[in-house]
Amino acid sequence: MSSESTVTQLSMPLPRSLDTRIHVHLTTKTKAATLFLTSVTQDEQSGPAALGSFVYALPNRLDPAQPISTAIYSVESTLEFTTRMAKLLAKRTNLPVYVGCSINLGGSAMGLSVEEEMEAFRAIVDVVTERLKRNQPVIGAS
Repeated sequence: MSSESTVTQLSMPLPRSLDTRIHVHLTTKTKAATLFLTSVTQDEQSGPAALGSFVYALPNRLDPAQPISTAIYSVESTLEFTTRMAKLLAKRTNLPVYVGCSINLGGSAMGLSVEEEMEAFRAIVDVVTERLKRNQPVIGAS
């Protein structure tokens, strides 16, 4: 059994807010993925980021449309975003996924509209899903 892992780190601008960047750290293994997300603005000092929420999600064999998730560590301002991200990635990739996220796009923290928050969510999901599918082995191939 191989415990080989692939690490991908990247940074992308927050849609409609080019002075804010989203940093992505993705570790993929054969049977699971771990994703950490944080954001930083040009005004912020380069210091430690807040921990944010940490959620585990896995595909549901009985109802594939509804992945199962549990919060391992929760921070109210990031829990909903982190849970949505973990569930969607588990559903799309059919892998158990751990997601740590300190991005707080909603509320008054960044002042983003619902549309802007959804656009950022979609951009992250698209990039991460593409990376996960690229690194996923074909099972049963000879």
